[in-house]
Amino acid sequence: MDTFLTDELLLSFLREDLEHGDITTEAIFSGAEGASALMRAREPLVTAGMESVAARVFHLLDERLTIAQMVADGQQVKAGETLMTISGPVRSLLRGERVALNLVQRLCGIATLTKRYVDAVQGLKAIITDTRKTTPGLRLLEKYAVRCGGGKNHRFSLSDGVLIKDNHIAACGSISAAVERARAVVPHTIAIEVETDTLAQVEECLRCGVQIIMLDNMDLATMRQAKAMIQGRALIEASGGVNLQTVRAIAETGVDIISVGALTHSAPACDIGLDWL
Repeated sequence: MDTFLTDELLLSFLREDLEHGDITTEAIFSGAEGASALMRAREPLVTAGMESVAARVFHLLDERLTIAQMVADGQQVKAGETLMTISGPVRSLLRGERVALNLVQRLCGIATLTKRYVDAVQGLKAIITDTRKTTPGLRLLEKYAVRCGGGKNHRFSLSDGVLIKDNHIAACGSISAAVERARAVVPHTIAIEVETDTLAQVEECLRCGVQIIMLDNMDLATMRQAKAMIQGRALIEASGGVNLQTVRAIAETGVDIISVGALTHSAPACDIGLDWL
């Protein structure tokens, strides 16, 4: 992640927590004291945001803080392993610890859950992607965490690609009309994707020459029928009803992409602590 994009975001989180200052820390410490602390995994996890988020939070607070023993993102670590050490002024360490921990606990949770989905479809061609079901303000970081877990990113924003969904179709009248209007406006370099609920809609997409067809909440038998109809004329994305119990069976239908909203909207935070030395 580019610090040009992330620094403003991280500073806003620090401002939210510090507001007018850390009244407790400033009352207890003069500013001359130094210390060291370990950021440690308290459960098995996949790392995300170590350098670009946690370490950056501390550096934005105080450039005198030094980071060592930092684990690279995307690594599987065991409970008890050190993720990084932070040394420097006590005041700055205490001011930054909660923001840094809140963020990496969230990001490691997403990376860890994503890795479980990626492992579940291992050996099959389907790739696991996220969705726009992200926490407002955290999309850049959360989508980065998906990549740390081995997944891929779907659209970052509404401006990234054309995805004609059910409500677009309902408001426009038909898939054909919506595709025709979109194609008249968007550049030729942007693919058009359409969400479908039925095989009749899949057939309409094929007549329109749609590049990506989303099979939304279809059962396995219908997905297999859709795959046979499409015959490689479009990329196939499966969405809806995807969980760790169903994802491999969905991948076995031969779809190219499986988008999983749960990667970002339902990932539990990992247990990470900052232990004083």
